[in-house]
Amino acid sequence: MPSPDLDIRIETYYVHVKGLVQGVGFRHATLRRAHALGVRGWVANLEDGSVEAMIQGPANQVDLMLEWLRRGPPHARVTDLVSEERYIEKRFERFEQH
Repeated sequence: MPSPDLDIRIETYYVHVKGLVQGVGFRHATLRRAHALGVRGWVANLEDGSVEAMIQGPANQVDLMLEWLRRGPPHARVTDLVSEERYIEKRFERFEQH
């Protein structure tokens, strides 16, 4: 059973996703999944065809979001995902698609 502080401590992760992740509804599906999980942050396309995101929330919800991002929506083909925890003061108010 998770310890109670997993629901309290806020984590922030920067994520870079490569593969067939543009033109397949990846950002929109990420937005929907983030709203369903209650995480905050943003997702955006990069010029090289990859996608980047900032995910912020309680540890257990961030873990679920990272797990989902490793697969993405049905038409996406994720070939690589790199995530790193970031220590930032900013607290996002919502999850946005850029």
